[in-house]
Amino acid sequence: MNKLEKAVNKFTKKEKEWLKEIIQALQSGCFDNLNLKKLKGGMDIFRVRKGKIRIIYQIRNGRIFILKIERRKEDTYKF
Repeated sequence: MNKLEKAVNKFTKKEKEWLKEIIQALQSGCFDNLNLKKLKGGMDIFRVRKGKIRIIYQIRNGRIFILKIERRKEDTYKF
């Protein structure tokens, strides 16, 4: 089991549904209803926020790579 699978297993059933919807929207390129923000520091790293949940992802060569999925805490944005 990789880190992202472990992270997802910590969420409630409702939160897992949110994550599924957000990831599907990212894959389809439909960013309209997502709370997106580009993070400082370049490298095309973004975050999606839904309540206390944060999905940190990077766009490289037109592909989306999810870096982190977790609830908001002090070290959420540290890599």
